[in-house]
Amino acid sequence: SLASTAITCFTRGLDLRKGTEDVLCPANCPLWQFYVFGDGVYASLSSVCGAAIHSGVITNSGGAVRVQTLPGQENYPAVNANGIQSQVLSRWASSFSVTAGTKSPALESVGRSVSTARPSTGKRPKKTLDKKAGNKDCKADIAFLIDGSYNIGQRRFNLQKNFVGKVAVMLGIGTEGPHVGVVQASEHPKIEFYLKNFTAAKEVLFAIKELGFRGGNSNTGKALKHTAQKFFSLENGARKGIPKIIVVFLDGWPSDDLEEAGIVAREFGVNVFIVSVAKPTTEELGMVQDIGFVDKAVCRNNGFFSYQMPTWFGTTKYVKPLVQKLCSHEQMLCSKTCYNSVNIGFLIDGSSSVGESNFRLVLEFVSNVAKAFEISDIGSKVAAVQFTYDQRTEFSFTDHVSKEKVLSAIRNIRYMSGGTATGDAISFTTRNVFGPVKDGPNKNFLIVLTDGQSYDDVRGPAAAAQKAGITVFSVGVAWAPLDDLKDMASEPRESHTFFTREFTGLEQMVPDIIRGICKDFLDFKQ
Repeated sequence: SLASTAITCFTRGLDLRKGTEDVLCPANCPLWQFYVFGDGVYASLSSVCGAAIHSGVITNSGGAVRVQTLPGQENYPAVNANGIQSQVLSRWASSFSVTAGTKSPALESVGRSVSTARPSTGKRPKKTLDKKAGNKDCKADIAFLIDGSYNIGQRRFNLQKNFVGKVAVMLGIGTEGPHVGVVQASEHPKIEFYLKNFTAAKEVLFAIKELGFRGGNSNTGKALKHTAQKFFSLENGARKGIPKIIVVFLDGWPSDDLEEAGIVAREFGVNVFIVSVAKPTTEELGMVQDIGFVDKAVCRNNGFFSYQMPTWFGTTKYVKPLVQKLCSHEQMLCSKTCYNSVNIGFLIDGSSSVGESNFRLVLEFVSNVAKAFEISDIGSKVAAVQFTYDQRTEFSFTDHVSKEKVLSAIRNIRYMSGGTATGDAISFTTRNVFGPVKDGPNKNFLIVLTDGQSYDDVRGPAAAAQKAGITVFSVGVAWAPLDDLKDMASEPRESHTFFTREFTGLEQMVPDIIRGICKDFLDFKQ
């Protein structure tokens, strides 16, 4: 028989050279690190062992797999199977399928001899997992929102605590691993402990055991909103750049509305999971305000963020699949918000009609818009270009990675004074400022500020900018012709075009511009 090739957890279909290849997958690959695209037929970008587990050919204890190369296709679907969530891909140049392979005897013995070989010192090999640090592969700040209502009652409340404890232990809590806190939903929500209070699983377990049952209505919507707004502050231990997650446990049904709370959570960049236990009975359904409550509250209703358990009894087998979801960093679609995932370029008119004192008002406007965003090396970025007949990059997206530095750079912009060539300036900015970030993860926005007629064509350059994926807002003051402003703005033009007679009117536009960016960001994400 063909000799099998031992591969790693991360070997992809496209790393294999033959049309049919027998491979051997290792045991205990971290499931949440697998990238798998498709179902049955996988894009060759997928991890081979991930696809094999996803399709049920092997389990996570590894094994022999036969990989068959197939032609590329369109629309690889996303399917959740065997603890792995595969992802959508619209097209890829080649694919593969997986079937059970046959191990060659030679490999079997090699496999065994390697695993039984011990260092001869007589000491057991040191375990590599640093207990204090926790599971570094699982990046998450999690609030468990537990049900403390009369619906659940004292006995099931205790079973719920046991389940949450098991999940907490399996997550691998530690200084560099996941951090967790607990909020109890009842008549009024109560934050029982915060992310910063404990960084060891033992302490968390003890704190969960000590929780008292509160009773009252299960005002889950109220509790979810409270948690999204108050729980994840930096002073309470939330960490920059780590996904924020709320796991809502619901016994039966919520006594209030979850839709608004779901919207608030998404605005705050929080990923909401709902674990529903014991579906509402037929009588209870009459009391449910909105039968589709799960879909309205979760981060996305793609099936990934909802989880069902038939009862609170025998829940151990539900622990691991839930933990795998919570550790799937790249699935946390709600962590990206308009505040932390945009690049905003300001194109500032420095022509002589503006004048020094009005130019200061323009810079104040730019600062006030920039201030609203979470600017950091992993967050939003800001750049500024000043133009007359010439263009000058005041600072690029990579020059300043903190809000303080950006605001101070804006204050230090010197007024140029000169003519007005807005079209040229848009082309310059698209090429030199947005060009370097065009493949980055952030959504791109350009805000053009001008007070007069451009002497060159603005329509062509603005269309090219939009084609390059940049959303354009035009802000005109004084003599800026409305036709030019509309020609520059993205569709729908009405909501991307702003005008004021006086420079002092810029201040009132700030909230509308910020809202406009956030609306576009959300429309773009769906």
